[in-house]
Amino acid sequence: MLLQNKQIAIVGGGPGGLTLAKLLQLKGVDVKVYERDPNKDARVQGSPLDLHEESGLAALRKAGLLDVFKNNFMDGADKTVIVNERAEIFLDDHENPQIQNFGDEHFRPEIDRGVLRKILIESLQAETIVWDSHFLSMEKQGEGWLLHFKNRASVYADVVIAADGANSKIRPYITDIKPFYSGITMLEGNVYDAWKTIPNISAILRGGKIMAFGNVKNILMGQKANGEIGFYTSFKTDDNWAATSGLNFSDKVQVLEWFKKYYSEWNTIWYELFEQAETPFIPRPIYCMPLDQTWTALPNVTMLGDAAHVMPPFAGEGVNMAMLDALELSECLTNDAHKSIHNAIAVYETNMRSRASAIAQESLDNGEKMHSEIALSTMLDFFSGK
Repeated sequence: MLLQNKQIAIVGGGPGGLTLAKLLQLKGVDVKVYERDPNKDARVQGSPLDLHEESGLAALRKAGLLDVFKNNFMDGADKTVIVNERAEIFLDDHENPQIQNFGDEHFRPEIDRGVLRKILIESLQAETIVWDSHFLSMEKQGEGWLLHFKNRASVYADVVIAADGANSKIRPYITDIKPFYSGITMLEGNVYDAWKTIPNISAILRGGKIMAFGNVKNILMGQKANGEIGFYTSFKTDDNWAATSGLNFSDKVQVLEWFKKYYSEWNTIWYELFEQAETPFIPRPIYCMPLDQTWTALPNVTMLGDAAHVMPPFAGEGVNMAMLDALELSECLTNDAHKSIHNAIAVYETNMRSRASAIAQESLDNGEKMHSEIALSTMLDFFSGK
């Protein structure tokens, strides 16, 4: 096997990196995951994840984790309610009973990010994850790399895999290609104990998802674990909006006043989101890697997930692409079909770029549709299969 007697370093402990670690361990590979979070109990932010049969679920199946996933996904969280800016319901997926059918390409079960991370962490061998490892830089040493961290001793690895997200510090060692701004920014908020704190919104959400469209703006939200709801206001603006808006994102009153002004046509029902949200709100300008990006493969460094192909979230493919990256990379590195690690990485990267480019284009297109003057009718047609 290509990786026999090799030390593999995965930088980043998100779903992609953890999935890769599990798949490599099943093949007997010596692997460590270096994660900057202080410990396994660090809070995981972000919206729930819907896993797809041909990607995220395929990776879990290969990792032997599908049964534990089935015991932990959020039943009904994939149900979608579509409303306008006045919170008038135009489509309610809760009224269409759906049989849970793992193996059906149209069944996309949702799971809380933190729960998925816990499943993956607990599947790994003890001490696989080296917590509190803030990666700084790396330098060539012999045939491998010496990795330097902010708060721990440097370590050697024969192969380095970047799974450290959109702001990857390893990506520049591979390519100088940078992402471009999509034109859309999302402002993220989270509400705890939602049935009690935001009862009006919760009554519409019913444990699923809400997609609200109006005046070329959106509010998107979904049920999370432990009664929590995550939501995003999504709108077109300059890429430096967060810096120039003048908003203190830790001030709920100030952010609510911004919403009242910028979303002036929207019903007052939405105000409770901002009144009850935890602070700070998190502004997220949405970026995408160039669809035609390419680079020359390195012999012992590669990347997956957002580090390789950050894209807008409007096709629900981000985590699925990361987990599929992990599946395909693990197979390239362990199936003995390639004459060298360098060759295996080159084959993986070529296929990964092509696949991710097509999905990124779909995500960009969906983002435009969802922020258009006719977004409501367009999305209603899409969800009704027209």
